[in-house]
Amino acid sequence: MTHPDPTHMNQARPDGAPGFRLMTVHAHPDDESSKGAATTARYAAEGHEVMVVTCTGGERGSILNPAMDRPEVKADIPAVRRAEMARAAEILGVRHRWLGFVDSGLPEGDPKPPLPEGCFALADLEEATAALVTVVREFRPHVVVTYDENGGYPHPDHIRCHEISVAAFDAAGDPDRFSEAGDPWQPLKLYYSHGFSKARLVAFHEALLSHGLESPYEEWLANWPEERQDPGLRVTTRVRCDEWFSVRDEALKAHATQIDPTSRWFFVPHEIQRKVWPTEDYELVRSLVDSSPPEDDLFAGLVQPALRAG
Repeated sequence: MTHPDPTHMNQARPDGAPGFRLMTVHAHPDDESSKGAATTARYAAEGHEVMVVTCTGGERGSILNPAMDRPEVKADIPAVRRAEMARAAEILGVRHRWLGFVDSGLPEGDPKPPLPEGCFALADLEEATAALVTVVREFRPHVVVTYDENGGYPHPDHIRCHEISVAAFDAAGDPDRFSEAGDPWQPLKLYYSHGFSKARLVAFHEALLSHGLESPYEEWLANWPEERQDPGLRVTTRVRCDEWFSVRDEALKAHATQIDPTSRWFFVPHEIQRKVWPTEDYELVRSLVDSSPPEDDLFAGLVQPALRAG
């Protein structure tokens, strides 16, 4: 396997403008707004180019907001979710691409029913990786963000998203892989997002109680499995983005079928969030540049020729 030497790659944007390119890969519409949205909004606002890739259309997502549980919404969920995603991308200031696979749903029961035929989680790994490699080679991101090996939580689509994201990161720069998918491009850093750490939940829980407010996290924390490691312990990179929390929330609300505006997503006041946990957190898992954790920037270690030349 032959990769281009990243030290000799042009890291500047092809239009010569300052800034880098960031790609985040998600399973369903709304995931981009609940995982790392303030980060993407910050980088987009700072002049970097950001693309969100959504693997499925969210066709099997339940309507979680009672206000949207209406016949006309149920009649065409795919179209409604596409419109929601377009609005969220506009709010965040990011580009967006559908990968085109079908939502697998979340099997429930004991035993769990089989996954539906033709769904993303059952898609051929090479075929799904090729689809993502095509987008990577077209957009040419310097940094890719996705989920960890557990999918962030064990939804079959989230796990498949992890699998193809890691495979595409490794394959996109290899001219011997997927030759029909465009000219090779090697991203330089790969991160996993870690938004749901136990330490973060505890911090918010205690802060709410200290302010005399009700905490929605007590039951969640009480049911945290003892054997489950806190994914927050894996964090290498904390990106300060509290100025964009309101943008994140507006993007979340754009997914009106999935997000109840009275839900716990919005229970912690912004002033408490900014004081207690002003960052979104990531784990650096691949790097072809010199960057030593702890980091405070997903682009740490990258060189910007357009800026340096000035």
